[in-house]
Amino acid sequence: MSKEIVIEPATRLEGHAKIVIKLDKNNKVEDAHFGVTVTRFFEKFVEGRLMERVIRIVPRICGICPEAHHLASVSAVEAAWGITPPKAALKLRDLLLQAKTISSHALHFYALAAPDFLVGPLAEPQYRNVVTVIKHLPDAGKKAIELMKIGQELCFLIGGRAVHPVTSVPGGQSKPMTEEERDEQLKRIDRAMELTKFTVDLAKKVVGDYLDVITKLGVFDSYYVGLAKEGVHTIFGDATVRVMSPDGKIAADFAKKDYLNYIAEHVAPHSYATHIFFKPAGYPEGIWRAGPLGRINVADRMETPLAQEALKEFRDTVGRPCNATLAYNWARIVELVEAVEKAKMLLEDPDIVSTDVKLADVEPKEGNGVGIVEAPRGTLIHHYWSDEKGICTKANLIVATNHNIAAVEKSFLVTAKQIFEEKIHEKLKLPEPMIKT
Repeated sequence: MSKEIVIEPATRLEGHAKIVIKLDKNNKVEDAHFGVTVTRFFEKFVEGRLMERVIRIVPRICGICPEAHHLASVSAVEAAWGITPPKAALKLRDLLLQAKTISSHALHFYALAAPDFLVGPLAEPQYRNVVTVIKHLPDAGKKAIELMKIGQELCFLIGGRAVHPVTSVPGGQSKPMTEEERDEQLKRIDRAMELTKFTVDLAKKVVGDYLDVITKLGVFDSYYVGLAKEGVHTIFGDATVRVMSPDGKIAADFAKKDYLNYIAEHVAPHSYATHIFFKPAGYPEGIWRAGPLGRINVADRMETPLAQEALKEFRDTVGRPCNATLAYNWARIVELVEAVEKAKMLLEDPDIVSTDVKLADVEPKEGNGVGIVEAPRGTLIHHYWSDEKGICTKANLIVATNHNIAAVEKSFLVTAKQIFEEKIHEKLKLPEPMIKT
């Protein structure tokens, strides 16, 4: 008889989900489902609200990356009303998102990814967690916490709160950065670079030890999506949305306002979350991957020098496009390097302490606007419609994780077939774990 393997709840993710693997009587994989089991309703929550209020409501969508929602939201409002904020305000927002990227990428690597590699994927589940890492590698644990803290404290300084920021308003920022605050943050960002270099060295060892696993397990072709500015990796500001086809060619490079011509949603019967895909290719052929791997695949180069060196090493090893799902962890480290470098560049920019951070007069208008930024986990889209009183009449939100859900499901299907039908786990080269439990 056929059977199902059900994993519920699925852990180490933001939200609630379950995984179902369907096997026939011969243990052949028939299907795999990744089902998101809750709904959020934020598109309806913001209808009828003043647009200024919407900007402060939507960060509650995510407790890990509320800064990205805050910035995508204010960008959408400003696009709807035809507002261009002062350049100092835009640089503060860019710095806010870089700070969040530092905090989030460090958290993801050390707490969500590293335990499986450092303890070993065959270790008992109760040991494959950040607590074990801190216990057995206390120096690494302290450095991880310190790096996350530096990013998060910078988020607090710019955003006004440690979570759910409040300082971005239509027309700019409500709070400038003082020279004293800038000087203190420059000291901290230098320390962040030291901690990042330690993280890079640790990640290189993990990648080297597990390269056989990374390049063979759960590998499949897909489209990729991410922001880029004339081909340069970016997460905020003046950029276009770039799409790479499975053969490595740029399939589209379009303005943010045109996203509906290229992005579509498929409703899967087993999930409340839609599957996002590249509209010209159709579904399921057009499913894509976003986030770190998507961004560094579509980018021709990184913006900062050390990150570019890291990207070159990445591509020399796994190519472009890289189709290895587990390479997300390595791509995240490449982005971490750039986030720290870019944060330092912004802190050294004289505009970052300008007091000209907000337009004096902002008038609500009827219209609609799109705001797109790169959240740590992928491309984040906010699209609002406003009436003449500045009330939100409609919203379309495509959150970062949604872009990856179809690809996550496919990765489960591919990996399940490798395990149950090919017995790949018996052939992969696994190193001795760094942490003995």
